[in-house]
Amino acid sequence: MMKGTILVNAYADMPSLTEQASRLKEEFTKAGAKVSVVKNDDYSALCAKRGLLTKDYGDFVVYLDKDKYLARILEKTGIRLFNRAAAIETCDDKMITHVALSGVVPMPETLPAPLCYTNNAVIKPEEADKVISVLGLPVVVKESFGSRGKGVYLARTKEELLSLMNVLKGKPVLYQKFVEESAGRDMRIIVIGGKCFAAMERRSDADFRSNIDLGGKGYAVTPPDEYVALAEKAATALGLDYCGVDLLYGKDGPLLAEVNSNAFFREAERVTGRNVARAYVARVLDVISSKNVREGL
Repeated sequence: MMKGTILVNAYADMPSLTEQASRLKEEFTKAGAKVSVVKNDDYSALCAKRGLLTKDYGDFVVYLDKDKYLARILEKTGIRLFNRAAAIETCDDKMITHVALSGVVPMPETLPAPLCYTNNAVIKPEEADKVISVLGLPVVVKESFGSRGKGVYLARTKEELLSLMNVLKGKPVLYQKFVEESAGRDMRIIVIGGKCFAAMERRSDADFRSNIDLGGKGYAVTPPDEYVALAEKAATALGLDYCGVDLLYGKDGPLLAEVNSNAFFREAERVTGRNVARAYVARVLDVISSKNVREGL
């Protein structure tokens, strides 16, 4: 019997995360695999002077967390992570995602905010002018680390932009051109094993962000070929086994907004009727089975 671990964050209290782990465990059990749900605070992987000490995580780890240190430790022991540590790290940092996919897929024009290490620094008005001269107004301001739409703001005036610059100056931040045609809606495509598996449009009547956790609602869609190709290309370029690719409706075609390596799939399953958890489990077991065959296990 194949064995594995579903690793979650010990301090996340989101029902959607608990359900994600439960759904995956349910499908692993149906597929004949034994898995345990483990939190990242049990200190079962430690860096030691003589190497790495770990408990038995089994044949694989489905990594539903963004703890990059534990991910790297586990990978160094030879265990296969879904997704791999490098892919998780790239997706976790929105600016690094943009850099990685620059020239690969179309995206909104984006600028990184200069890092500020001094708490008493004051961002001057001319800094806002520089951003506006390139991206115009309104402009999207994003904290580089964050999920579920949190840490994403819309500055409609120079004064709002300058205020956000000063409030967020101690954090990694990026500025992005506002795609007016896509305000309040986007397309989430679930990609598994490099192929589009399910798609939904997310819509919000009250916010320029369409995230489900912020009140947006999902609707099943059949994505145009152009959208599917973009999502699959991005997932493949980042080396992702599973992800949610968020696409904006640009006036000249789709634009990639973000790639989420641990995209929640509850709403996608609900509105599309597709069993995302089962498909993800099948991907994991297929990869591990192929790995074992190659290694003669």
